[in-house]
Amino acid sequence: MGSLPRPPDLLQMLEAAETGGKIDAAELEDRITQAICDIVEAQRAAGVDIVNDGENSKTSYTLYIQDRLNGVGPVPPEKERPKTAQHADLMEHPDLVELMASKTVGLSWFDRMAPPAAIGPVSYGDMAPLQRDLDNLTAVCEALGVQEAFMNSASPGVLTKFVPNMHYASEDAYIEALSEALRPEYEAITQAGFILQIDAPDLGSARHNQYQDLDEAAFLKIAARNVEALNHATRNIAPDRMRMHICWGNYEGPHTHDIAFASLHPVVMQARPAGLLIEGANPAHAHEYEDLKTLGLPDEKVLLPGVIDTTTNFVENHRLVAQRIEKWADAVGRERVIASTDCGFATFAGPNNPVAPTVVWSKLRALSQGAALASEALW
Repeated sequence: MGSLPRPPDLLQMLEAAETGGKIDAAELEDRITQAICDIVEAQRAAGVDIVNDGENSKTSYTLYIQDRLNGVGPVPPEKERPKTAQHADLMEHPDLVELMASKTVGLSWFDRMAPPAAIGPVSYGDMAPLQRDLDNLTAVCEALGVQEAFMNSASPGVLTKFVPNMHYASEDAYIEALSEALRPEYEAITQAGFILQIDAPDLGSARHNQYQDLDEAAFLKIAARNVEALNHATRNIAPDRMRMHICWGNYEGPHTHDIAFASLHPVVMQARPAGLLIEGANPAHAHEYEDLKTLGLPDEKVLLPGVIDTTTNFVENHRLVAQRIEKWADAVGRERVIASTDCGFATFAGPNNPVAPTVVWSKLRALSQGAALASEALW
């Protein structure tokens, strides 16, 4: 899906760079290059066909943008960063929140860092970090003979939460500006020969955190606005060179306030990317293959359902993985399913990701074994 465990020494270097610590820039560049090489090799060894760089150069799938966009920076000392409400499902279970806090190793990324905000007009600035990522992934794919790879990029909508607006007169104006600001990154990824994966949890999880005070109809209008912004930003890219990930929050919780995929279906299907990645292992959404069987999938789209959970250390049996794949294949057609994970395994750089690194690779091996078993059954 995207993020994969970063080596401990690289984590230390990334954090030092983020917090203004002493770091040798050339040494960091070399370590990132090696980490990306290692992570692609590890994916191949686990049986993963469509690889990525594991987001190993990034601090997270959203906050990396502070190194690339003009107008994004630290919140001025005299101002307070806008806050986003806790997930609505967790607020109903304070004992769970307490339990989760007791299991946390160290401080969270947001506690250790000073997350950025939009404090001026946003536009794409420094292309060097992106070019480094493109060059690193290109080199390792060529060396290993990889046939298909993707690279992640944040959606305009998700940045309204993680990089809140402190400059524009309205959120609509902000997302319009983000749409144009992110376009160079989207286009550069596809021009380099990679599939662009747009991470858009704003179409799912934002319903029960960022916009939990709205009713469903009002939220769906915001989701439609965000899709329109995304379509504008990707207007020069062929749909079959893109995939879009939506999720309901990559955390182990009740998920009792998640919006149903059936409600999102009319909006999500208007997005230009041909590939759609959705959670299919999450127990709150694993049943929704039935809805897709009824609602259908537009002819030009393919489905990448998650059949591996990314929030627990259970390793799925390969037979269960195959069963899950076959259900989705029955819903939309066997030629239109690519087995995936629910989300990333290392959403934020740090020690707080729930799945142990060695377990990640066991899960990915189960994914490839289950896909092989399903393919044998389906064909």
